Amino acid sequence: MIQVKLFDYEHEKDLEKGMNTFLKAIQEDQLVDIKYNVAAMSEEEEDQIYCFSAMVIYRKK
Repeated sequence: MIQVKLFDYEHEKDLEKGMNTFLKAIQEDQLVDIKYNVAAMSEEEEDQIYCFSAMVIYRKK
């Protein structure tokens, strides 16, 4: 069965850590694909806000 795991963080290092933790828990042959996206937005007179997200597509055993 094909499954997905979604990740969404404000900092790229948090995304990296979360994904690496998940990927350690599955076998390499279960991995199908990884989709990655970055979104940036700014609020009035505020710093830019980033959203780093990824979707891991894998086979559940």
